[in-house]
Amino acid sequence: MTEPPTPTTKRQANATQKLGTAELLARRLDTPMGLLGVIFLFVVLGQVLTTEPSLALVLSILGWIFWAIFVGEFLLRAYIADFGREFWKKNWWQIVFLLVPFLRFFRALQSLRLVRVARFARFGGIVSAGVRGSRSAGRLLTNRIGVLIAVTAVVILASSQLLYVTGSHESYADALFEAAMATITGTGLTPTDTFSKIVQVLLAVYSVAVFATLAGSLGAFFLRKEEPTAGNAEKTPDADTGVPVR
Repeated sequence: MTEPPTPTTKRQANATQKLGTAELLARRLDTPMGLLGVIFLFVVLGQVLTTEPSLALVLSILGWIFWAIFVGEFLLRAYIADFGREFWKKNWWQIVFLLVPFLRFFRALQSLRLVRVARFARFGGIVSAGVRGSRSAGRLLTNRIGVLIAVTAVVILASSQLLYVTGSHESYADALFEAAMATITGTGLTPTDTFSKIVQVLLAVYSVAVFATLAGSLGAFFLRKEEPTAGNAEKTPDADTGVPVR
């Protein structure tokens, strides 16, 4: 006879079931949340580039609305999972990127000459948008090449914004061009400051990873084309009857 489940076993089973329900909800929300994530990346880009106060205000409000939606979706999943330990273990990194935009409030401290804090807030916002955009690309696309192209576009946008915000480039057009070239070909960046060198190394590593992934995908594609199908497999004649057999 099987022993009756203990209270601990019941709690574990219940927690697993709730975590599965939360993950199911996340999969169902993949498309709308993915679209919002991509739009959010361009909203942050607009905040970086705009010099019109009214447009900057509109984009800032829009960015906070998107951020509130992201937080609401995360908290809803956490609530469904009963705020269980397993949920936090699997999603702790999302908390970091959801909390980063709060650093924007420190921009008010610029009057106290804490300019570095304000710059870090903007820096963190761009990184958060880049991560969100990359995840969104993976959610919206299933084809490996399509995901790679979308993520590469996100990397170019995010890295160019970082180069522009940190002052490595005075023109965003120059920052975008050099970030694109460094991401695609691994070429060096014109600025020689420490931050640009770090970005250059990271983009060079990414370009190698992109090349390796593309080579692997193309190789697998051509190998599949060359494999004979079951219906077209070469037939050999039987030694006795002369009738072709597989």
